[in-house]
Amino acid sequence: MRFHTVCGCFVVAVAVNMAARGDDWPQWLGPARDAVWREPRIATTIPPQGLPVKWRVPIRAGYSGPAVADGRVYLTDYERRAGEFANAPGDRTMLQGTERVLCLDAATGALIWKHEYDCPYSISYAAGPRCTPTVAGGRVFTLGAEGNLTCLDARTGAVVWTKDFKREFGAPTPIWGFCGHPLVDGDTLFCLVGGAGSVAVAFDAATGAERWRALTASESGYCPPTIIEAGGRRQLLIWDADNLNALDPHSGVVLWSQPLKPMYGMSIMAPQVADTSRGRVLFASGIGRVGALFGLDAERPAVTVLWRGEPKSAIYCANSTPFIAGDTLFGCDCDTGALMAVALADGRRLWETLAPTTGSERRSKHGTAFLVRQAEPVAGDSSDDTRAWIFSETGDLILARLSPERYDELGRMHVVDPTNECFGRSVVWSHPAFANGCIYVRNDRELACVSATAAP
Repeated sequence: MRFHTVCGCFVVAVAVNMAARGDDWPQWLGPARDAVWREPRIATTIPPQGLPVKWRVPIRAGYSGPAVADGRVYLTDYERRAGEFANAPGDRTMLQGTERVLCLDAATGALIWKHEYDCPYSISYAAGPRCTPTVAGGRVFTLGAEGNLTCLDARTGAVVWTKDFKREFGAPTPIWGFCGHPLVDGDTLFCLVGGAGSVAVAFDAATGAERWRALTASESGYCPPTIIEAGGRRQLLIWDADNLNALDPHSGVVLWSQPLKPMYGMSIMAPQVADTSRGRVLFASGIGRVGALFGLDAERPAVTVLWRGEPKSAIYCANSTPFIAGDTLFGCDCDTGALMAVALADGRRLWETLAPTTGSERRSKHGTAFLVRQAEPVAGDSSDDTRAWIFSETGDLILARLSPERYDELGRMHVVDPTNECFGRSVVWSHPAFANGCIYVRNDRELACVSATAAP
C-alpha cells in the first residue's frame, strides 16, 4: 500500500500507526510477500513449556497455508470421499472429493462461512490444495490443486467469479497439482496457469476478465508470480520449467529471459531480490543443483549471471523459499534436507544443520522448514543476526538466531503432528501465517493458533 500526500507528518503518522498494530497476513509469505513478520512486542524466546495455544479446530487435508485478514482466517482443504490415498513421487492418485474454502474467526477459530465444490483429483501427493488464499479488496482468491480459480466475497463467501484452468486454457494439471499462489497487484490478479501461450495470465481482479496471457514452456512449473522493481521499472517474474522470465505487468511482454531448468519441472521457490555492494541481485534455485545469482541492471530490464551453483555450493530449494539477509542467503537444501547459510558473494556454504528441518542426524531428501524473519530488532543481538520463526516438517515451531557464523536455537515447541509422508518420513508441509500477535499452523487434521505476544 502506498500513500501520496503533501503532508509528510501524515505519512509518518500512518506508518507509525501501522507499525504499532502490526500487519495482517493476507497471502502467502505475508503482506509484502517477503516472509517478514512486522508485529511489535513479540516473544523473544519460546519457554520450555511452550507458548500458549489459544485454540485448535478440526479441518481436512491440504498443503495450503492459512491467510489472515480483518480478524478472519481463510484456509483451503480437501474432504476425500473415495479413493485410496498414497504418496508416490512419479504416480498420480485418483481420488473423489470436495475442495473447501473455510473462513474462521481469528480470535476463536469459530467457522463463519464455508464454500465447497466437487473436485476429482488425479495428482501425486494428493492430500489437498497447495495455494494459500490471497485476500485483497474485500475478496478472497483461491486456487485449487486441479486448477479451479475462485473469487469469493471475503465477508460472506458468495462467489464473485470462477475460472477453470484446464477447460478455459487447455492447461494440463501438473503432476504435483497447481501450486502458484495467486498474486494481486492493484486491480490485477496474476496467476501461473499453463497451456500454450498461457503459462502466465493476468485477470481483472474484480470481474475475472482476462487482460493478457503470455509464455509457452515444456511445463508451467510451480513458482508463484512475483513483482520486483529493477532497471527503473516494475517487473513480473515468472519462472516456468525452462526459463526465468521478466514480463511487463501491464502487457505481458517479455522483458528478459534466462535459462534455468530444474529437474522434473520443479521451479518452485519465489526468486529473491536484495541490494548488495554489487548492486541489486536476484537468486533462484531448484532440484538438480540448478541455481544462479543474477545481477539486475540498474538502467534497464536486464540481468547478467554473477555465478551459478556447483554441486557443493549454493542452496537448491524446493518446498520452501529462502531469504537474503545482508550478505548471506539462508534456506533449505532439497538434496541434503539441511538449513544452510551461504555467502551471497560466491555461493560458498558457511554452515548447515538438520535440527530445524528433519531433526535427524542423517541427510534426507526434501527436508523442509518454513522461514519467517522477525522485523523488530532484539537487544543483545548483533547487526549480523537475524531472528527467524521456523516451522519444521516435524510440526515444531522454533525461534532461532541466524548469522553467517551459526544457528542458535532460542526455543521450540511441538504444535501439530506430521500427518503426511515423504520418502518414509512423517511430515507436515504447510506454511504458517503470522498476524495478531499469533502464529496460525495447520496439518491435515487441525488448525492451531499459538499466541506469541510478549509478556507485558
